[in-house]
Amino acid sequence: MRLLTACIAAALLFAAPLSAADHDSVVKAQLEKKGTPFTIDDDGDFQITVNVGNGRTQLVWVRSVVESTNHQRVREIWSPGYQAEGAAFPAAIANDLLERSNTLKLGSWVKQERVAMLVIKIPADASADALDEAIDLAASAADAVELDLTGKDDL
Repeated sequence: MRLLTACIAAALLFAAPLSAADHDSVVKAQLEKKGTPFTIDDDGDFQITVNVGNGRTQLVWVRSVVESTNHQRVREIWSPGYQAEGAAFPAAIANDLLERSNTLKLGSWVKQERVAMLVIKIPADASADALDEAIDLAASAADAVELDLTGKDDL
């Protein structure tokens, strides 16, 4: 579990440098409004442990960093679903994740080093309800992958 947490933390660290002091105050207010318990990690991202039912939990991060295109600003919500033993995912796992990405309403699966991470991108100015829904969707979809592929509840 420590190795997994370190891998996820490294992926978040390399994505964009922030400090806990640089967290997004709007996201903090939205999470507090919805009563969502969270911690702020060293990168300024919001770490949430979501109860997905049946005694299972799922880690979710709401990134403080906002990504921009020419006309849009998006926020990312991340949740891990699988950790490979080596550098590469087995072909069957990679294909499974691609197929699952096709059926998701929001987000898709990406490879972050050894971790399959579900990434949902929503408008940076999304409402507290939209953010809450994206967190729940990320948690349930990532937990389903973890359960199906590993039978464990480590993520």
